[in-house]
Amino acid sequence: MPAQDLLRDARIRARLTQRQLARRTGIAQPTIARIEAGVADPRLRTLERLLAACGYSLQSAVRPGTGVDRSQLRALLGLSPRERLELLRDDVAGLRRLEEAARR
Repeated sequence: MPAQDLLRDARIRARLTQRQLARRTGIAQPTIARIEAGVADPRLRTLERLLAACGYSLQSAVRPGTGVDRSQLRALLGLSPRERLELLRDDVAGLRRLEEAARR
């Protein structure tokens, strides 16, 4: 979520005006307005300070797809359609053996 939306939502949920938030944090109201308008991009510490004054904090999370090893995908894309079908047949045969072993 962009900083502007995050800050605006937190401030509104805390039922604070920009002026009240400015008084609580010591950050000028025009600066808060520029952040909420998307004109200014706040530093991390500034955003944390503003959110804390609204009763919120930032948390980090891993983005989906980050750290994914794409080397296998590239290798598969380098194969011909016939080679991919042969691999698929092998995979299906392996899955059938696994399924049969699980039934026993």
